[in-house]
Amino acid sequence: MKILVGVKRVVDANVKVRVKSDNTGVDLANAKMAINPFCEIAVEEAIRIKEAGAAEEIIAVSIGPSVCQEQIRTALALGSDRGILVETDEHVDPLAIAKIFKSIIEKEQVDLVILGKLSIDTDNNQVGQMLAALCNYPQGTFACNAELKDGKIEVSREIDGGEQTVLLNLPAIVTTDLRLNEPRYASLPNIMKAKKKPIDTFTPADLGVDVSTNLQTLSVEPPPERTAGIKVESVEALVDKLRNEAKVI
Repeated sequence: MKILVGVKRVVDANVKVRVKSDNTGVDLANAKMAINPFCEIAVEEAIRIKEAGAAEEIIAVSIGPSVCQEQIRTALALGSDRGILVETDEHVDPLAIAKIFKSIIEKEQVDLVILGKLSIDTDNNQVGQMLAALCNYPQGTFACNAELKDGKIEVSREIDGGEQTVLLNLPAIVTTDLRLNEPRYASLPNIMKAKKKPIDTFTPADLGVDVSTNLQTLSVEPPPERTAGIKVESVEALVDKLRNEAKVI
């Protein structure tokens, strides 16, 4: 079985994001970049499936500028076998990303696709569902558990009322939630080995995908500063402030 995992380059989750002074976007100058946390979980799940003997190859795919090779190398150090970079300096919207993945799936004859449910920068939660629709594959989104059974994959999904379990025929699309696993750290020997693993580079045009978009960002602004809370001495004082100051009751 061949597994494809998506690897997106984002600002490190522990870094406080700054907005550019002209409000045109997020300031990435000197910002620490990393693999999207949900993509890390996807990579870890693919590695566990391979370690269990159920997969032969893991392909890590990233879409973006050439610096995205850093995140692919990280995925290779964690245990992926090879990487594919679809290089573009354009902003690529979710539908174009799904079309690029579809082209790679067809080219590589992939059996299972594992993606993060969303990226922490755009927060769209769309690519996995769009990809499943384009490929006409079954999908298990928001996965908190996944297990291969007799050529199928059983996925437990996090839903509003608890969990839902679905049994999917392969090939299939799975998107990861936070409780699926705990990603490992790359060891130094594996980091060194990753430098020799192959990364193929394509452009969207090579894959027959037009990444031009009709979406335009008009302005990016930080959230308003929140005032500090206060402590009250009694329930009566709380009710008074809610009624007369906050005016919510």
